[in-house]
Order: sequence, then structure tokens, then C-alpha cells
Amino acid sequence: MNALTSCAVLLSALVTSASPDAGFQQSPDGGELADLPFTAYSIKKIVAAHHQDIQNCYEETLAGKAKVVEGRLNVAFTIQPDGTVKDAKVVKKGTTLQDAKLHECVVSVLSGLTFPKPPDHRDHPVEYPLNLKAVH
Repeated sequence: MNALTSCAVLLSALVTSASPDAGFQQSPDGGELADLPFTAYSIKKIVAAHHQDIQNCYEETLAGKAKVVEGRLNVAFTIQPDGTVKDAKVVKKGTTLQDAKLHECVVSVLSGLTFPKPPDHRDHPVEYPLNLKAVH
């Protein structure tokens, strides 16, 4: 097993005492994540539920590098009234991982997410930091 298979993505905005996979597919009451109310907590939970997809992007990028690269991606996206994502992008300011393939992959993951529908039926812009770090 090489170091890449043991890499993990650390989502800096997620604060939880649960294990990385605990409760991410369902809300505490057993419902689907999309059934959660539209809150900062539900946004964090849904991004965290897709941490493996983001980790896969990171590992694919690392696979071609001679040394392990760690850093930060600041991402932004808009949650639309129906809960889907538009305008996902990596924000240059504060982003330390400058790899186009990584950026494209993470944007693709974010663009496919579905969040709870905002109760005010308006677009909601979100900025989200991702700290990507190899854990051995």
C-alpha cells in the first residue's frame, strides 16, 4: 500500500466528534440529508458526506507528483432555490493548491451536490474552505 491510498481530505469547516463516515448519509433523525432544514450545519454535513469524492480528486492529483502536496482550496458556489448548485468554482484568493486538474475535479463534485431547498426560494452564495492534507 502506498502513501496515496492512505491520504485523507480534512474539511476544515466541519466540526464533528463523530467518525468520518458516521451519520453523513442520514440526518440524526434517520431522514435523508436533503430533508434537513437549510442551515450552515446542513451545508457542512452535505459537503462532508461527499468527502470521499473530494479525496479522490486530491489523490488523483497527487498520483502524478514526486512529493506530497498539501494546502487549501477556497471554493464558492451558489445553492439555487431547488437545492442544486450553480457557479461552482475555486476562488484564487486564499487557495494554495494551484492545480487545474484538481480544481476541475472538485468543481465537478460540488456541481453535482444537492442541498435542502432554501425556505426563502432565493439563491444563496456559499464560500467553503477545504484543507487538503495527506495523512499517513
